[in-house]
Amino acid sequence: MKKCVYPGSFDPISNGHLDIIKRASKLFDEVHIIVSNNIFKKSSFTIDERIEFIKLSTSNLPNIVVSAYDGLTVNYCKENDINIIVRGMRNYSDYENEFSLFQYNKDIDSSIETVILLPSSKNQFVSSSAIKELVTFGVDISKYVPKQIAEIVTNKLK
Repeated sequence: MKKCVYPGSFDPISNGHLDIIKRASKLFDEVHIIVSNNIFKKSSFTIDERIEFIKLSTSNLPNIVVSAYDGLTVNYCKENDINIIVRGMRNYSDYENEFSLFQYNKDIDSSIETVILLPSSKNQFVSSSAIKELVTFGVDISKYVPKQIAEIVTNKLK
């Protein structure tokens, strides 16, 4: 069985994240989505809320496993017999960050590979931070987040 892990803070999950998840679910038998806190940002949603958002958004995908994890992704991989990390990359600043993460992960465990999936053109600019800002200014976010969570996210962030 070919498994991968797609890590992130998903605060909240966006259509860009969902695009990567759907495509990874076609490439791998099992996709582990691990939700963690970004130590550099204050989360707007609890880990449990973010896990629930992902489960609601991926309920039609049978090969998705969603859980919380606050350790290193490579450690999660070792604990769950996974040797592929899936990452999304939207732009050049993402490239710099992803390249550094790849180097650290490879140094920690050379048996774990990183696969980069590029977003579809309609999701290249979508970010969780921008979604939160749009809600603050009263903009409808339904085209940027999965339909199952748009109203929940909007109500919580108002």
